[in-house]
Amino acid sequence: MIWLNRIKLIVMQKIEHIGIAVKDLENANLLFKKLLNQTHYKIEEVVSEGVKTSFFKVGESKIELLQATNNESPIAKFIAKKGEGVHHIAFAVTDIYAEIKRLKSEGFTILNEKPKEGADNKLVAFLHPKSSNGVLIELCQEKERNDK
Repeated sequence: MIWLNRIKLIVMQKIEHIGIAVKDLENANLLFKKLLNQTHYKIEEVVSEGVKTSFFKVGESKIELLQATNNESPIAKFIAKKGEGVHHIAFAVTDIYAEIKRLKSEGFTILNEKPKEGADNKLVAFLHPKSSNGVLIELCQEKERNDK
């Protein structure tokens, strides 16, 4: 967040991660281990989203591999429609509530106007790809200990 003449400007800090939909997390982990010359640092399941994730650190950003855990998962539907590949780009934000409000006022379609719990200790919200040139955008804010 930047202050300019006492006006608070909200900026996205960095690309937090790039999400890649995969059919087989174990095989994808092996492939990315070879590609990046390192192993993943975390595997986590987000039951509410029907997804199992694996994270690789790449500089200041991350790669998130996503495997569906059920056929109704957004990842399962994505793979059925488009195949494996880049699913979303996530941006780190300092105030996800303010960023949702700002983007909505700019005309973006917000898929979940109230942040929800995501993987890797994050609060997340998504922008509909139809409002962002076909790219699913995720906003991520590090959860504080008292965030629920």
